[in-house]
Amino acid sequence: MPETALILFAHGARDPEWARPMQRVCALLRQQAPGLRVELAFLEFMLPNLRDCAERLVADGVARVLVLPMFIARGGHLKRDVPLLLAELRRQHPGTTFELADAVGEAETVARAMASHALSLLDA
Repeated sequence: MPETALILFAHGARDPEWARPMQRVCALLRQQAPGLRVELAFLEFMLPNLRDCAERLVADGVARVLVLPMFIARGGHLKRDVPLLLAELRRQHPGTTFELADAVGEAETVARAMASHALSLLDA
């Protein structure tokens, strides 16, 4: 079992098709880093939720969990709700490290990819 796991954490939606891009990213990561445990969790409407996903990883013996918010920016959920949930998980599982990364949309590489995509639409 890998020592570190990555949770792609997305908002979720009532429409199950909404999850497809997140599932593609998850599949690509698993393909590109076969030794890395990669899971997908949602804030609401879809399963698994973040708590259940983290609990499964702890039960499997994962020592470090990095939560990567698949959000464009850091809004209220990432400023208030998720830190409280991670604090609760840390209290319940002191032997496991839980880390919260910045929202994926705040990464320079992601901003450049979005700008590149927008420009490619003009060339079409």
